[in-house]
Amino acid sequence: MFRPTRILQAVLIALSTAGCATTTSQAPSTATKPSSGAAFQTSVKKTGTVAIKALAEPASIQAGESRSGRTQFFKLNDELNDDIASYAQEVATVRKIPLDVVTDMLQQAQYNETAAKLMRPTKGRIKRSWVTYKKRNVDPARIQGGVQFWQKHRLALDQISKDYGVPPSIIVAILGVETVYGKIMGDFKVLDALFTLGFAYPDDSRPERGQLFRDQLADLIELHYQGELDARIVQGSFAGAMGMSQFMPGSLIRYAVDGDGDGRIDLRNNPADAMASIANFLRAHGWEPGLPVFAPVELSNASKAMVDGGIYPKLSWAQLNNAGATVKGQSQNAGPWQQAQLGVVNLVDEPRNTTEYRLGTPNFFAITHYNRSYFYASSVADLAAELAKQMGYGNPN
Repeated sequence: MFRPTRILQAVLIALSTAGCATTTSQAPSTATKPSSGAAFQTSVKKTGTVAIKALAEPASIQAGESRSGRTQFFKLNDELNDDIASYAQEVATVRKIPLDVVTDMLQQAQYNETAAKLMRPTKGRIKRSWVTYKKRNVDPARIQGGVQFWQKHRLALDQISKDYGVPPSIIVAILGVETVYGKIMGDFKVLDALFTLGFAYPDDSRPERGQLFRDQLADLIELHYQGELDARIVQGSFAGAMGMSQFMPGSLIRYAVDGDGDGRIDLRNNPADAMASIANFLRAHGWEPGLPVFAPVELSNASKAMVDGGIYPKLSWAQLNNAGATVKGQSQNAGPWQQAQLGVVNLVDEPRNTTEYRLGTPNFFAITHYNRSYFYASSVADLAAELAKQMGYGNPN
C-alpha cells in the first residue's frame, strides 16, 4: 500500500497488518476448494440478488521455514535451498501446479530489504492513539476524494450496493482508507515481498507470520498459473496486498469478483471490480444488510468491561442490557440489531489517557476481517458516515 518514502506511516500500519484484505480468518462458509483454474467461476451461497463468493482456504503449506536476517536462498548452482525446494514440491502437489512452474517462479524472486525493514518490529512500545489514527484516516483529503469518487462511480456503486446489501459509503470508505481511492496502491514487486516475508520474516518470535506469507506466496503462484495475473511483474504493498482494494493473493482467489461483467477481475485498474470485491468480502465475513455498524446505545461501566478485543461478536443485547447498557433516545425498540450478536469496542488513546467505547454489530466485525484493528474498522465507519452525510445518503452507523 505504501511507498518507501512513507516509512513511518507504513511501520505504524504494519503493526496491525493494515493495508490488506487477508484470509487469516475463515469466512463462515462450507465450501470446498475447487480444482486449480476454477476459483473464479465458483460461488458458494446465494444471498440477495447475487451469489456470494467465499471459497474455503486450502491447508497451509508445511514445508519451508523463515529465519530473520536470512539472505541466502539459493545454492551456488542457483538451485533452491533444500527447505525452499521442499516448499516448491509441496506447493506443486497441493495446488496441482507443475513443479517446474513453481520452481521457476521462486528462482525469479529476490530478497527485498525494504519490505523486511518495514515489517521489522519497532524498538520500544508505540503508544496507541485513536485520536491520531482517526485524524489520519478521516481527513479532509479523504472526504473530498471520497465524494468525488462516489460521484464518478455512482451508478456502479448503487448497483453493487443493491446486489450485496452493503452501503456505498462503506465500500468507498474502505477504498479511501486503503489506497486513497487507488492513488497509493504500492510499488513493491509482490513476488519479492511475499518471498522475503515468507522465508526471512524479521521476527523469529512470530513463526505464524512467516507461515502466513508462505501460504500467500503459494496463492500468488496459483494465480499466475491460472493466468489471472503475471506474478513476475505485479506490484502491491510491502506486505503483498494488491489493487485499489488491497487484497492479498488468497483473498483475490477466494473473494474477488467481476464487478462489471467483462469476464475479468482487475482490482488495480477497474473500480467496479474493486468495489464489488469489497462488498463480496464483507458479505462473506458476516455483513448483515440493514444493520448499522454501531448500535445506538449508552454503555455502562459494567458493560464496557465486557470488551474482549476479538473479531467475532459474542454478546447478546440481553447480557449487555442486564449489565446496564441502554438504548439512546426514547425508543427501547431500536431495531433488528438487538437480535444480533454484539461486541464492545474500545478505542484507546494512551497519550490522552482516554478510551472511547462503542457497541459493534456484526457489520463492525465484518470490517475487522478486512483488518483486525478496531481503529481501522472504526475509522472506516466514521469516514463512511461523513461521506454519506456529504452525499445525502443515510448514515451507515
